[in-house]
Amino acid sequence: MGLNISLAPEVLFYIGSWPITNTFFWFFWVWLALLIGSFILRKNLKLVPGKVQNLIEMLISAAYDFTESIIGQGKKAKRIFPLVATQFFFVLTCNLLAYIPGQAAVTLNNGEKMVPLFRSIVSDYGLVFMMTMITVITIQVVAIIVSGPFSYLKKFLNFANPLKFFLGLMDLIGEIAKIVSLSFRLFGNIFAGEVLGAVMLFLAPFFVPLPFLFLGLLTAVVQAFVFAVLTLVFISMASEIDEGAESKAGA
Repeated sequence: MGLNISLAPEVLFYIGSWPITNTFFWFFWVWLALLIGSFILRKNLKLVPGKVQNLIEMLISAAYDFTESIIGQGKKAKRIFPLVATQFFFVLTCNLLAYIPGQAAVTLNNGEKMVPLFRSIVSDYGLVFMMTMITVITIQVVAIIVSGPFSYLKKFLNFANPLKFFLGLMDLIGEIAKIVSLSFRLFGNIFAGEVLGAVMLFLAPFFVPLPFLFLGLLTAVVQAFVFAVLTLVFISMASEIDEGAESKAGA
């Protein structure tokens, strides 16, 4: 039996004309479990917290303090924290679930061949791309709210001065580059770790792949943190730059 590595997720079955891939199948159950878990946790909150609630509150408090240290205290931190925290927790959960032993052995016949039922969710570039687009759109919305739509457009399309027009085009390219940077960093690292682990397990099973699996596990945690922090930093930069421009205009 050879090693099968596919860049695109494999189709398990169809609902009408809609293909259900193994990454979407895994994503649906993870989303459902997180949704139900959050409702159960919220329903069981107590004024005098137990050990589990106390630990969760400590982690959330530390994460919020970290958010304030980057974006500042006040409404901005309160508004952006739910997005950043959700991104981190979701990506981290998806990455860690990929290391549950025995997943690769669970397969399904899709009518053409046997395909794995489970696959790392973040190794699907479509999902990563949509998460990245949410981040990039949020960045642009923040910039528009802070500086106003006309000042925002003038930042990219300034025809009064050739140099400013060129710099505006560079800023526009930089905004587009954020999509590539955020999405490929997360997708590339997770997919590469998945491939490396599969190759090592195929060539030398048992103890030899363990260091590579631990390296992949570390990468899974770091990439979740990096994606969330970059989202936070980009939003902070957009608001601060536009706020500075707004104060100059007011003066």
